[in-house]
Amino acid sequence: MKGIIGKKVGMTQVFKEDGTVVPVTVVEAGPCYVTQVRTPEVDGYRAVQLGFEATKTKHLSGGQLGHLEKAGVPALRHLREVRIREDETYEPGQQIQADVFEPGERVDVEGRSKGRGFAGVVKRYGFKGGPRTHGQSDRERAPGSIGACATPGRVWKGKRMPGHMGHRRTTVQNLEVVLVDPERNLLAVSGGVPGPKGGLVLIKTARKQRVPKGGR
Repeated sequence: MKGIIGKKVGMTQVFKEDGTVVPVTVVEAGPCYVTQVRTPEVDGYRAVQLGFEATKTKHLSGGQLGHLEKAGVPALRHLREVRIREDETYEPGQQIQADVFEPGERVDVEGRSKGRGFAGVVKRYGFKGGPRTHGQSDRERAPGSIGACATPGRVWKGKRMPGHMGHRRTTVQNLEVVLVDPERNLLAVSGGVPGPKGGLVLIKTARKQRVPKGGR
């Protein structure tokens, strides 16, 4: 499974050869460095740890600097792991750029969604709200009744209520890589990806590939 860390640049559109317009999200992908290789013999699973975005050494702890120096890579701000297959080989210090993916490939993009703060049920879950007339002066965006009477005599666990919205780890699956620009370290994937502009994202090979029409 291939992967790369990047930053969300923003959205635009790309015209395909047949004239169709595709909305895309541009991601500044890499360059990343392999900072550690996990093996089943030592760690119990097979993965590769990637580092992204150079930073000053004063922003890292001594343990973090020692870990990166062991791999022979510069001071890096972000570290993420990607599972790999048995036939994939990586070496510490290896550099991974945007051309690890090709146009037409399918990827999953993982990031942290935009934080919306404390939100009511209308914004958070799309509730309809109460009536706007018949004496209702302050019930337009209220959730209404949240439980029954004697049975069960309590509010069910997991009831959708007002609360913190967004700022969660989110994955958008099966997006198409539309454009690859290794010279500028840019990837363009179809559709939207989680997070604000400048947000950190992890792009990986899609786990759920769409089956072509007529195939199994």
